[in-house]
Amino acid sequence: MSEHSHHGHHGHGGGSALRTSAHATLHCLTGCVVGEIAGLIVGTMIGLAPWSMMILATALSYASGITLGLLSVMRDQQVGLVGALKIIWIGEVISIGVMEIVMNFVDYQLGGMGTKSVFVWTFWRGLAFAIPAGFLVAWPVNWWLLRRELKGCH
Repeated sequence: MSEHSHHGHHGHGGGSALRTSAHATLHCLTGCVVGEIAGLIVGTMIGLAPWSMMILATALSYASGITLGLLSVMRDQQVGLVGALKIIWIGEVISIGVMEIVMNFVDYQLGGMGTKSVFVWTFWRGLAFAIPAGFLVAWPVNWWLLRRELKGCH
């Protein structure tokens, strides 16, 4: 598939599928975390309830994650916005969705979304555990998406 021609330059034999999927997951996590942290900080500062904060953080995670993916593909593959969106949309939506479900669950369970300030340890502890959890759960999902050429490593 020409839409996914950017896969080839990442695989180099034994174990490369795991490395490539780890790279794709880390890239996706980077964009996701920007929105997640922004949403949690804003939500905490304006006193949102946890569910409202999750919605805000998730929306901003999708916005920042997809934007990062779009810019990368547009630059690397010299395609326009619509072309880049066709390449990345399904993989990013699934990957970010999995990350967000897990990250929000972990953060909520650890009390990070229940704090009244971003200047307390509980707020940052939630993120400190949520971010690696999001990576670890999304990694096999990205491996599966890459194997089926539903996600590109960008």
